[in-house]
Amino acid sequence: MAEALFEQASEGRYLARSAGTIPADHPHPEVVAAMAELGLELTDRPGTLLTAELADSAERVVGMGCNVEEACPALRVPLEDWQLEDPKGQSPEVVRAIRDDIASRVAELIKELDAR
Repeated sequence: MAEALFEQASEGRYLARSAGTIPADHPHPEVVAAMAELGLELTDRPGTLLTAELADSAERVVGMGCNVEEACPALRVPLEDWQLEDPKGQSPEVVRAIRDDIASRVAELIKELDAR
């Protein structure tokens, strides 16, 4: 969700990559449905493994509450952890709330990037 919301909100000014320590083959159906409500299609976005090379190429690494520092202790880029609830298996209302929280945080991040 974060990558798609960031892509939409940044309008191409910045690049985001979503990756995880245990990536899924495809987004969870409840996430796909919540994002489709905003006109964002995630069905064909497979998960990406968070590698040291990918992290090292980033200016910032934002975790979603999955304890990336423990899973990837060699990260050389500062980690900002947003501590979000996992949307997997949640009701549509909960997934929408998580999505909207991410969208709000993404908007703040973009404001910060634009101010540099």
